[in-house]
Amino acid sequence: MHDLICSQLQEHRKLMVQIENELTATIANLAQRLIDTFQIGNKLLIMGNGGSAADAQHFAGEIVSRFRIERPGLPAIALSTDSSILTAIGNDYGFEQVFSRQVEALASPGDAVIGISTSGNSPNVAKALEVARQAGCTTIGLLGKDGGSIKELCDIPLIIPSPDTPRVQEGHITIIHILCDLIEQGMFCSGVNGR
Repeated sequence: MHDLICSQLQEHRKLMVQIENELTATIANLAQRLIDTFQIGNKLLIMGNGGSAADAQHFAGEIVSRFRIERPGLPAIALSTDSSILTAIGNDYGFEQVFSRQVEALASPGDAVIGISTSGNSPNVAKALEVARQAGCTTIGLLGKDGGSIKELCDIPLIIPSPDTPRVQEGHITIIHILCDLIEQGMFCSGVNGR
């Protein structure tokens, strides 16, 4: 058991170094795009399935409430949290449209829409990002493996360089926390982001 624990932690550390070496510029670009979105009065919509749905909800919670500092709430909605909406759309239109229908209803030009998919191939996330593009939103993917089909639908695809779903999820939540910190620092702390 000890060896298994050590192996898991070593894999995690190796991935974090790879993310640092390969994705720092993309993370910074994404953080700035989200700051710009909030500064012009637009909102963030986030979606995913399973563990990625939990990550979407976690991300929205940190943005609406706070991450590290006391500051005004920012507008973010996790599209996986309203069971009445999800079951109504799933029943009336099918599971593939549970997110796209919400994007159609809620998105405005200039909003940012993030799809989280460890495989990069979730059909309902892909459909929603297509609708978001048509609505004039910035489309963002937190993806895994090779980015799948979803990477082509994203203005900013952020792909965790791992084929292993647990490692991809660990990468996603680490990046979500970094983004929350950068957004707060960039928007509310003097001396950051040219303020």
